Amino acid sequence: MISVRSSQAPLSAELVLGRTPSLKEPQLLGGVLFWLEQRPHEQGRTTLMARAPGEASGRERTPGSWNLRCRVHEYGGGACAIGRNGRGEAIAVFVHDGDRCLWLLPLEDDAAQPRRLTPPGEDGRFAGALGGGVIDAAGERWIGVLEADGADRLVAVPLQGGEPELLHRPADFCGYPALSPSGRHLAWVEWQQPCMPWERSQLWLAELQGDGSLQGARAIAGSSAADPQGCSVFQPLWAGPDLIVSNDRSGFWNLERWAGADAATTSSTPAWQPLLPMQAECAMPQWVFGMSTHAWDGQALLAAACRQGRWELGQVLFNAAGSDPARWQPIAQPFSDLAGLCAEAGRLACVASGPSQPAGLLELELSSGQWQHQPAAPCPLSAEAISQPEELWFNGHGDAPTHAWYYPPSGGGHPNAPLLVKGHSGPTGMARTGLSLGIQFWTSRGWGVVDVNYGGSTGFGRAYRERLDGQWGVVDVADCAAAAEALVARGLASAERIAIEGGSAGGFTALAALCFTSTFRAGASRYGVADLSALASDTHRFEARYLDSLVGPWPVAKATYDARSPLQHAGRIRCPVIFFQGLEDVVVPPEQTERMAAALRANGVPVEVHLFPEEGHGFRNGATQIQVLEATEAFFRHHFGL
Repeated sequence: MISVRSSQAPLSAELVLGRTPSLKEPQLLGGVLFWLEQRPHEQGRTTLMARAPGEASGRERTPGSWNLRCRVHEYGGGACAIGRNGRGEAIAVFVHDGDRCLWLLPLEDDAAQPRRLTPPGEDGRFAGALGGGVIDAAGERWIGVLEADGADRLVAVPLQGGEPELLHRPADFCGYPALSPSGRHLAWVEWQQPCMPWERSQLWLAELQGDGSLQGARAIAGSSAADPQGCSVFQPLWAGPDLIVSNDRSGFWNLERWAGADAATTSSTPAWQPLLPMQAECAMPQWVFGMSTHAWDGQALLAAACRQGRWELGQVLFNAAGSDPARWQPIAQPFSDLAGLCAEAGRLACVASGPSQPAGLLELELSSGQWQHQPAAPCPLSAEAISQPEELWFNGHGDAPTHAWYYPPSGGGHPNAPLLVKGHSGPTGMARTGLSLGIQFWTSRGWGVVDVNYGGSTGFGRAYRERLDGQWGVVDVADCAAAAEALVARGLASAERIAIEGGSAGGFTALAALCFTSTFRAGASRYGVADLSALASDTHRFEARYLDSLVGPWPVAKATYDARSPLQHAGRIRCPVIFFQGLEDVVVPPEQTERMAAALRANGVPVEVHLFPEEGHGFRNGATQIQVLEATEAFFRHHFGL
């Protein structure tokens, strides 16, 4: 039964966006909680925060112009590693976006200033991109990824400073290094084009020698691009002497364990034990470094698991001998959207949100079950005024059962209600249930919103994810249209007032839906893909072969690329479209948006284009975000006569 809520005052864009920071990558060390805070009101600058036990709020450790940002694989992540040096002193090693260099910050002295570790190049910036690293205390160095000259390298940088030293040269991509507690082994993930890391990837392991070099590097789990059976791995983690990884060879990203891996030698055969086979995902698609869905506190293995689009938290109980099946012990807490798990000495922390709770730092004591949650910003809505996500299953492409979250408008859905269809980016991603003030912005204005987990989304297993193989622009488009039509059929929305919007891959889905269906009456694209052929031949290295699996091998399948590209079929669009584009975007070059808008104008279609000179792929500036939201709403309201 669809719920009906009382009416509410419209939520302003300034309350929705502009000042609420994004919290990322929490880390615990010595009882202190560290995290990264990206601030839209400071042009997207990211800073390091710290909060000791008993402190009510965090202290900024990198104030001023410091901007902690990694640009490896363009999407970055993992810009800051927290750990101890060889003397046991707490330190942070981070990438500063101003010069792209590594810097070291002592954490036990509040007056200490960062010290540069890697030398800048002739232009004042480090030559290449660094990030996704860990601190090797015994070796007095940072170990991480260097992307330069079109290649990844696993490198080490001395904590006293110097040029990166090559440790390992992968066949293509690498990341997510994990150092064993003894310092004897290093594990990491590798993958090769044309595969993305969530399609096929491998877990690698090597022994650390006395001189700091790696010996016997080899793949121990997962699959390469050449293997006949595809599976992927996520987040290697050392649980004492055991190595833990999430592997989707069962059809779901489930946890597996190699007991005693830290005592292994280069000749040891991995003995993987599936810890907890279940139809739930203990992983996320690896778009960025620094993601974490499981953690070891020194005694207990904690994990987040996604079942049918909702995340839950639990402890994985297993004995050291592995003779008994592991058990999942749920941890009671009210949040359904979890990310960035970390743990230490009976304490867990992560970024958490729920349908009524904004994103914030969740801290939980395992022994007592007591938890506290500190939102990034206060929620401007009362609990009664929040539109709750309602699970919507419908028949999507090929009549396959497909999932979405439906948010009723203020006052409840009805046959005249406008409906906004949202397609998530990626396209390998998912519609989540954490409170989105962006969605509440629309529902408070009488719009219903449906956030679609179209075929290809994560959180529902590998088979659901593989629905999009070779079918991007077909399955996602059909599923978004079917979600809207299901709500119209139930009397919850007007067939004449359906809009679709999305960013990046979601922008492509929106434009393709306007081309190839008759369901939608208006659209909005934020840095969306308009020309698949141009994307295949002119995008950054990380996604250079992504379309091989989504559309077909390039250029052999050029006819398919042309058949799916909105730019090639702009004449089919007859409804108004608004575009937003960053001029520094290297993922979807601005030319795509400009050509698409020009084609629509030539056909007499109402078009608006908003260009942002200092924005890239994904808008970081709060003022930009506010402008985008307000302009989209005004555009739809005008053309729908609301």
